[in-house]
Amino acid sequence: MRNLVVGISDQKVAGPPDTLTTYALGSCVCICLYDRLRRIGGLAHILLPEAFGDVSGKNVYKFADTAIEELVRGMIKQGCAHLHLTAKIAGGANMFVSEGKSIGDRNIETVTQELQRLKIRIVAQDIGANYGRTAVFNTQDGSLTVKTLGRGNKVI
Repeated sequence: MRNLVVGISDQKVAGPPDTLTTYALGSCVCICLYDRLRRIGGLAHILLPEAFGDVSGKNVYKFADTAIEELVRGMIKQGCAHLHLTAKIAGGANMFVSEGKSIGDRNIETVTQELQRLKIRIVAQDIGANYGRTAVFNTQDGSLTVKTLGRGNKVI
């Protein structure tokens, strides 16, 4: 079994028995897509909600509105069917006191809208609040373990 690390503004696709791990989920959001029939999972770690216009020369994995489409494409290339994809999301914390919508709130909103637009159902989530997370996605069964400092771990 390999543990593949997905950095900020990055994504990876893998199958069993591999796991996909991402660290430093503050206001960032990780999107885990899973095809339960093929048992293939993909994880994207987005930093910002939108790319705003032309993405040429930009890292498309950095933005929710472009990264999710790229993750779906990558999974389809591995033999997944769009129809079988489900999503789990984590992160989107409000790490600093602010007025109005935080970047975490905006990330969650855009991720949710993009998944709805692509007709991918969110089956579990651990989002918001004011603390960071680490996420470990198991491609064997599609479980997502969310680890938090001082708050324990939970499997969603």
